[in-house]
Amino acid sequence: MGKLPRPESVDIYERLPVPFGLVRFGVAPDHPEVKNVINTFTQTAQHARCSFHGNVRVGKDVTVEELQEAYHAVVLSYGAEGNRTMGVPGEDLAGVYSAKDFVGWYNGLPRNSELRPDLSCETAVILGQGNVALDVARILLSPVDILKKTDITQHALDALAESSVRRVLIVGRRGPLQVACTIKELREMVNLPGTRPEMEASEFEGIAETLKSLARPRKRLTELLLKAAIETPGEEELERRNRAERAWGFRFLRKPLEVLPSTDLIRAAGIRLAVNRLEGDGEGVRAVATGEVEDVECGLVISSIGYKSLLIDPAVPFDARKAIIPNTMGRVQQTAGLYCSGWVKRGPTGVIATTMNDSFDTARTLLQDIGKGTLDVSTVKPGSQGVSALLEKRGVKPVSFSDWEKIDSEETRRGEIKGKPREKMLDVGEMLQVARA
Repeated sequence: MGKLPRPESVDIYERLPVPFGLVRFGVAPDHPEVKNVINTFTQTAQHARCSFHGNVRVGKDVTVEELQEAYHAVVLSYGAEGNRTMGVPGEDLAGVYSAKDFVGWYNGLPRNSELRPDLSCETAVILGQGNVALDVARILLSPVDILKKTDITQHALDALAESSVRRVLIVGRRGPLQVACTIKELREMVNLPGTRPEMEASEFEGIAETLKSLARPRKRLTELLLKAAIETPGEEELERRNRAERAWGFRFLRKPLEVLPSTDLIRAAGIRLAVNRLEGDGEGVRAVATGEVEDVECGLVISSIGYKSLLIDPAVPFDARKAIIPNTMGRVQQTAGLYCSGWVKRGPTGVIATTMNDSFDTARTLLQDIGKGTLDVSTVKPGSQGVSALLEKRGVKPVSFSDWEKIDSEETRRGEIKGKPREKMLDVGEMLQVARA
């Protein structure tokens, strides 16, 4: 492939006054090494031909059609802010939360700052067995002395310091060989100070015999799971587990049927689970109900069964069933000059590196279209000047990257006082006040 053409400028529009999306609001606070990607993003944002326009709601403050009139190409990369619901009775009871909202609460997403989850119960049940589920379990059970050195929000830290949660069950509808987390997250749970694993040995029958046939990543994950679940621990590990005051465990082959209410019918008091069995093998294995049910007493239920993208603007094609923008290699179908990347392009799966690579693919597609002439860049377009004029008429004041750096400096200053990397601002109004000081 020959040298790709170079756009004159790239403008980034973001709903909040702060950049970095899920790196800021989704990555667990005790994973600072994952957030180092912010350094790369910052270099891009400070490039002479790149501009950041925060505090602009695409679809409300400015439409996608208006952006298309102002730019030769528009890339939609707004992720998946919707929740997949369980679709069971009782999921609207107090004490039932989506993992997305719970993560937003401890990570400082402004819309979740008022969540105030009730942590006065002893047992929490998390539905789903992916990395987000394990993040939530780890945060619920981590010693506060570890968390207070992270950028977790102060209100979450205060609530977790008073938490009565001592046991977390991580529930999935399929078996140990289908668990969706990665080995890094599982290892962190296994080694989490002050905790011990508590699992049902019967759920692991026959698993050891399958190890030889597994691909290496799955084999290593399963070996670690078996070690935590059924192997007799060594003397040092046994002593550590005996001292532990908190416990966690996977529960397999279980599907939620109903969140059980308290006697006053206001809040969650338990969850009723269908007991499954597996049919088929390999990639085609599926969970089938046996007709048995099991009730688990718990006062906190967190649903981590996935996210879904939402329609940002009526002018954008959208597949409501798949919850993605229909596209071919990032080109939005039947809409010239419109592209998409990330979760809104392919669904909410993968880690940050997966999404970055996916975005690189969309960028290559766009540049190839310019090179082939299928994307016409010969006409003059006003770019941010045209959009800025619209926003000014509508009373919207964008936040620049240098404005964000003022917020960044103030958050870092507040964090230093408390021995943390930063203390995030939770109120958009306060962010704007600092940005415009």
